Amino acid sequence: MHILRTLSFILLFFLTACTAADQEISISNAWARATAPGQQVAAAYMNLKSKQGATLIKAESDLAGNVEIHSMMMENDVMKMRMLDELPLPAGEMVSLEPGGYHLMLFDLKQPLRAGEEGEFKLYFRNKSGETLSMTVRLPIKAGTHGH
Repeated sequence: MHILRTLSFILLFFLTACTAADQEISISNAWARATAPGQQVAAAYMNLKSKQGATLIKAESDLAGNVEIHSMMMENDVMKMRMLDELPLPAGEMVSLEPGGYHLMLFDLKQPLRAGEEGEFKLYFRNKSGETLSMTVRLPIKAGTHGH
């Protein structure tokens, strides 16, 4: 059973490092933190890179009723979180969604996020031509400090 779980995580790592060649957007290092009992919000993280430049305009997940794009930044010695309508991905630059920075907020969790499980996200992008593209990514739930 332990070997099967290890192989599943290895496979999951390769699946989350997916690249859509026709969209030229890559997603890597996707993950979410396990939640505490009764917690109704969580966050998901990943690295996004667009060869031609694009904009993340929306996210959906089987884990939550609503997913929002957020940023965190220090303002007058106070950490502030803000919802973003979209997140630009400049051509050729890695944009990291990570704790303390950009991230996806999951609201109205459908169930607790448990370490060792996984979730699915559908990300929507607008490319330079104005077309809407979508990509699906599976991400592991990791143990760690609870909360956002």
